[in-house]
Order: sequence, then C-alpha cells, then structure tokens
Amino acid sequence: MGKKNFYLTTTLPYVNDAPHLGFALEIVQADAVARYHKLNGDNVFFNFGTDEHGLKIYQKALEEGKDITEYCDGYALKFDALKKSLNLSYNNFIRTTDENHIRSAQEFWKKCDANGDIYKKNYKAKYCVGCELEKTDSELENGKCPIHPNKDLEIIEEENYFFKFSNYQNKLLKFYEENPNFVIPESKYNEIKTFVKSGLQDFSISRLKEKMPWGIGVPNDSKHVMFVWFDALVNYVSAIGWPDDMNNFNKWWPVTQFAGKDNLRQQTAIWQAMLMSAGLPNSKQVFIHGFVTSNGQKMSKSLGNVINPIEISEKYGTDALRYFVLAKMNPFDDSDFTFEKFEETYNADLANGLGNLISRVAKLCEKVEIGNLDRNEKIDKEISDNLEIFRFDNALDIVWQKIRSIDQQLSTDKPWEIKDNKELIKSITPIAQQILDLSFSLLPFLPETAEKIEKIFTVNKIVSLKPLFPRI
Repeated sequence: MGKKNFYLTTTLPYVNDAPHLGFALEIVQADAVARYHKLNGDNVFFNFGTDEHGLKIYQKALEEGKDITEYCDGYALKFDALKKSLNLSYNNFIRTTDENHIRSAQEFWKKCDANGDIYKKNYKAKYCVGCELEKTDSELENGKCPIHPNKDLEIIEEENYFFKFSNYQNKLLKFYEENPNFVIPESKYNEIKTFVKSGLQDFSISRLKEKMPWGIGVPNDSKHVMFVWFDALVNYVSAIGWPDDMNNFNKWWPVTQFAGKDNLRQQTAIWQAMLMSAGLPNSKQVFIHGFVTSNGQKMSKSLGNVINPIEISEKYGTDALRYFVLAKMNPFDDSDFTFEKFEETYNADLANGLGNLISRVAKLCEKVEIGNLDRNEKIDKEISDNLEIFRFDNALDIVWQKIRSIDQQLSTDKPWEIKDNKELIKSITPIAQQILDLSFSLLPFLPETAEKIEKIFTVNKIVSLKPLFPRI
C-alpha cells in the first residue's frame, strides 16, 4: 500500500504573551499524531505558527512601547523555541505577517466577495479583546466575558464589512450530517450542531484602519483592515500554497485540525462556512480538547496563573512533560495540573516504573553480555486504535500496563537469583526484547526516551547506564 499524505495543524497562538501549558497540551497532542503517521509510513505536513494581527496585539505592543513588527518578531521566536523544548516534529512554521499569507488572505476575501457573501453595514457591538470576538448578552456573566473576566468589554460602533454566515446554516447542517466523525469528541459535535440549528448571525470581518491599523488590508478599500479571525483562519490553506501552488494544495488538503474548546465555533462552523464561500473543500476533521486548569481554576494569561512549559521541560525533562499532558490529562475534558500531581506521576510512572525497569533489566543483561537485539518496528494495535481516535491517555495506559506486566514477570521469575549464566540469558533475553519492542510504540509519545531505550538494547553488549528518570 502506498504512502498517504496527511496534513495536520494546531491553531495559531496569539503573540501577546509567552507560550503556556494550555497550548503545549495542544501541540504535544498534535505532535503525537504526526509522529504516529510518520511511523506508519505516511507523508506528513505538520503546520504550526503565530497569529500576529488584531487589537489585542496592537494594544500590547503600544503598552510595551515597542515597534509592532519588532514586538511580533520577538514573540514568534519564543513560540518557535517550543520545537526544541517540547521535541516537536512540525515542518512548517507560518506567521500571519508572512507576505504569502497576506496575499492568500486577500485572495480568499475576493473569492467570498465574488460569491456575494461580503457586504457593508453600520453596527454596534460588545467586543472582548481577549477573545477577539463580539459577545452577545447571553454569552456574558455579570456583564463580563466568562473566559476573560478581568478584561472590560469594548463597545464598537462603526461601519464594517460583514460575512453572510446566515447563508450557511443549511449547508453546514448537511455537511455535519454527511460527515458524522467531523468533530471529535461527539459531545462537541452535538454542541456545534445545536449552535448552528439555533440560527446563524452574520459577523463583522473588518475594522476601520484609523482605529486599528494593525491588520491585513481589505482588497479595494484602503480604509479597512481584515478582522483578525478572518485573516488568521486562512493560514490553514496559505500554509500549503493556496492559491499560488495548487498542486501542493491539492497534495495535502483536507486538513486535520487541533483546537481548544473555546475555538469550537470558529474552527467547526465559521471556518467551514468561509471555505464553502471560497469554493474550497472543507476540513477533514477537527479534534477539540479541553482547558488546562490549575487547582481547579482555568489556566489563562488574563488570570495570571499560567505555567510555562519550557521551564517544566528544562527542570524535569521534555518527555516528563509530554508524558503528563498525554497520559494524565483527559483529551476531551478540562484537566488539572499542579506540581504536586506532576511530581507524584513522575516518580511513580517514570522513575520507579519505566526508568527502574530499564535499569534492572540492562544490569542483568550486562552481567551475561547480552546484546545485538533487533527491534520489531510495529506499533501495538491497541495503542494504534486509540491514537486514531485521539485517546492519548488510553494509549499510554496500555503501554504502562505492559510495563507493569514485564515488571511482574521479573518479580515472578527472579532472574537475579539465577546462578547459571545460560539460564539467566534464557530468562532475561525475552524480557529485554519485550522492552525493546515496546519502545517503538512509545515513539509518538516519548520520542527521546524511546530512542534511548533502542540504543541501550541494540548495542553489541548491553550496559547499565544512569537512570532515564532520576527520582525527584
């Protein structure tokens, strides 16, 4: 069977602050899926990058007294630094200030306009700068955005361009009906279908340049810039060459998208309607994850309880962080992070579990000079099946069940009590082989650890090295 082309993307984080753990969750999940597809022999295009326009970024640069381009350049570097600190495999980093993206966004606008879906009108709205979205009274709690309660709403009253979202209610519902696995999990699919069934309101897609100059210019109207969401969503097609390189676009499209639950409407309804308007095929699938909380409270920059994933990675190791967010955080629901839970997990599963097992078996192999083992490079089917449905936690639970089973076998066989070297070789070799084979299934999740395990057990003579995960 020939290789398949697989395109996946995260959302693009705003460059109004440093990376936080909530976004690290999303991109590590995406990375696990990208690595899984590569191991299966697929060609993978993994897109990541930064969203650099809009009022929030404009205000932040003004606050810091920086040139806005210089400001964006600095934060783009911080997000691209995640590649090293989280051991990510993305092969495209897009910025919405890139010239090719600007051209693509303007062409996309023209397509929607030519289809009769863009018009101008005066309007007044309550606007959350944190979300970069208009808010209806029903979406507010005590007059505040529930996601950004520390930010005052802005009142926008001006003439803007609008997108005819209302034209796409029936088309979206038909698309959902024909693609029952389009949104994962099912609860979020039901939520977006309910939202669309309730009726769609047209939304503003421009801002007056004299009030908010930081954006992509609207074609044929120098007084307006594009609303940040309209511009940013187009990155999913501009990243693969649309409209300049249609061969490349057709090679990779449609895309599998990763997004947080606060992006549900934008990714699974607004963006899909925009694609329909521009005459492009819809996305393949959208996986929606929950929020990361800290001591039960939503983790967000506006609340000041953000945890920096780079600092965690530097202190505990990249794979320790990857393990916690993939194994201990529910893929679909909100999950809590505390350093106490993190360190308990680290010691129990990594130091005392996997790390201790590797050390014990390697030491026994060293004693009788076992070596030159060959790894069976095939991902366990149960693990593979769970990755296909984004159950990273269940997939790693299966891995750790196997680790505990190997540990139990050691306890039962007690090879350290065997005096005869031939008998010890006979007892310990299959155990070492099981660990080596299991390391291949670990590659999507803990790539650095999996590679270390391979190196330990495939050399001419296996030797015991320093612990993979020193106890805290």
